[in-house]
Amino acid sequence: MAARVDAAAIVRYGSIVGSVIECHTSLPRAMEHARRNIAASAGSNRAFSSGTVVLADTMSQCRGRFTRSWHAPPGGVWGCMVYANTLLPRSRNFIPLAAGIACCETVREFGGTASTIRWVNDVLCGGKKLGGFLVEGYVEPVHGEEFALIGFGINVNNTSFPDELADTAVSLKQVLGREVDLAAFTTVFLARLAWNFGILCYEEGRELSGEPLSGRNGRHLLLEQWLNLSDTVGRRIVYGFDVMTAPQYQAEVMGLDATGGLILALDDGFVKTELSGEIRYLG
Repeated sequence: MAARVDAAAIVRYGSIVGSVIECHTSLPRAMEHARRNIAASAGSNRAFSSGTVVLADTMSQCRGRFTRSWHAPPGGVWGCMVYANTLLPRSRNFIPLAAGIACCETVREFGGTASTIRWVNDVLCGGKKLGGFLVEGYVEPVHGEEFALIGFGINVNNTSFPDELADTAVSLKQVLGREVDLAAFTTVFLARLAWNFGILCYEEGRELSGEPLSGRNGRHLLLEQWLNLSDTVGRRIVYGFDVMTAPQYQAEVMGLDATGGLILALDDGFVKTELSGEIRYLG
């Protein structure tokens, strides 16, 4: 049974997301731009606004994990969100899940009802990647304040991909067969991001006060929503810290633990939990 949720409290917790929104015609990389701005604020003894969102119509040097390039032409949602990292270590594990949930919810709201999340937060449609996220930490050099930078790339109206991505990437326009209102999509995505980060803080507050978490049977509400949107559990996968260039082993996904870690059953019967890394589906 799920606990009663205080929606107003969740909204208050998440209200900092998008408190400042920077819009750019083009940037090399939004996360590098954010780092420079954070450092400049610290150097001037000014607080940097947690929840700041940096958006760019195009980006020329954006990348995913392990410096993999991410194609960011006009028509997509490209950028990052800066979050002052005041969360406890246990709660920080849910940042990637919150981002993926926000994207998948938005895609479904705009008609991509078959979209799913592949652990940790790749959003797929028809087995092809529509959205991805990269979470990086940053410690500003003056006062040592910690930030989480949540980079995002969502293929919305862009339909042309480089040869190396043509078989693995897709846009929402291709899925729906029609163009999407990009401004409306971005607005809903940021609202969903605010809601899910609000849940993250709300659940941490409940845990600190000794109250049960809000999902069924005391499960974290973000974990419950992730499971509702994901098709990862039960799949046979290949796992690796860098699965594209250094796959480590094959396994079956048994579920997620209480912190979002991936519970895997290896072929020899051994069961282990991975807290980081990435997977690809087999079949």
